[in-house]
Amino acid sequence: MTTTARLYSALVRRDVESENELPDRVRRDVSRNGLRLVAANTLQSSGDQTVSASTVLPWLFHVLGVPAALIGLLVPIRETGSMLPQAFLTPLVVRVTYRKWVFVAGAAVQAAAVAVIALVAAFGSGTAAGVGILAALAVFSLGRCLCSIASKDVQGRTVPSGERGQIIGLATSAAGLVAVTLGLAVRVAGGGDLDRSELVLLLALGAVLWSLAAAVYAGVTEPGGDGGHESDDRSTSWFADAARLFREDATFRRFITVRGLLLVSSLSPPFIVSMSVGAGSGALAGLGGFIVASGLASLIGGRLFGRMADRSSRLLMVGAASGASVVALLLVAVAALPDFDGGSALGVAVFVGAFFLLTLLHAGVRVGRKTYVVDVAEGDLRTTYVAVGNTTMGLVLLVVGGISSGLATIGVSWALVFLAILGLAGAGSALTMPEVSRGAER
Repeated sequence: MTTTARLYSALVRRDVESENELPDRVRRDVSRNGLRLVAANTLQSSGDQTVSASTVLPWLFHVLGVPAALIGLLVPIRETGSMLPQAFLTPLVVRVTYRKWVFVAGAAVQAAAVAVIALVAAFGSGTAAGVGILAALAVFSLGRCLCSIASKDVQGRTVPSGERGQIIGLATSAAGLVAVTLGLAVRVAGGGDLDRSELVLLLALGAVLWSLAAAVYAGVTEPGGDGGHESDDRSTSWFADAARLFREDATFRRFITVRGLLLVSSLSPPFIVSMSVGAGSGALAGLGGFIVASGLASLIGGRLFGRMADRSSRLLMVGAASGASVVALLLVAVAALPDFDGGSALGVAVFVGAFFLLTLLHAGVRVGRKTYVVDVAEGDLRTTYVAVGNTTMGLVLLVVGGISSGLATIGVSWALVFLAILGLAGAGSALTMPEVSRGAER
């Protein structure tokens, strides 16, 4: 056994039966490809931390004196910009024999966009700087879009079912460790805040991480073709593909429905931060604190949820979404108690605990749904699932985000209750999804 194989076997619980079903040329490269995918995804996730639209960029806008109105555009541009174009780009992507080059191109675009953001941060200020950063973020999201389309397909071609969830989980944990280290460094360097020069250095680090991700991914040995699945009946129209899938594919309809209902874990944490500030808690204030909390959740959850996903990604989504909904409802109930003091030590512990748990459970939802979509389809059908699904989710995110934001104007608790109800409905719907994990068959 080679050193690469020994290292991979130490990190991943291998599924020998599943590996033996692979073609010889794929099977002999499983260890090497698996480690490269872990490394590249770790670099990608670590790069995300340096240009987070929820933490780093709002701090940067504050330092540069960008109007508050532009801050509200950061998350929508970052999230919907990486999802909405996917179905439009699918007809182009499926023509590429080796999908790893689509990922490499996307990573290179992101590296260049982050470098532009760093330059604007170094020399710009005010509204002009804000507009420039938003434009670069839109380009960044397009690169992210390409990576998202390609990564599921490359993983499906190079890693057997039964090991894919662990690959995603390992990368999540490794990125969490990087985030914790980064967050602690921010706390030490800036006491929870950073000045312009330090933020520029942080963004420059992000550009380097994305460049390294592209270089590592380029070394993946990927079989060409569409995995043996015919795709001649595919339409070149993204709308036609989406309509056909929703009309004819019950599994796809159910997956998208469930995914749309599981937004509780992704949309609730910002509301918890808002609630904690309104209640007088300063425990989550500071850029470093946000990064550390998210990093710890990824570090703990990645490895655990990766193995759970390989046993049953469907049940992982059920459990994580249910848990997130319960946490949100409990927080609302506790915060509504007459004697609750958000500024006390106990109040701080409640908000910190809820934020951490929701971020942790979000890692479970993400690992579960990513593993499910890789396992549920093969070849170009998987690519279509990912692209059309993400485009649809971009629209759903706008709707659900708009409703929850509107409810938050009445009271943050109303937004959390709304998201929790959606999460419980999603968990119930996930129970009706077909089981696709190899571990569940044993």
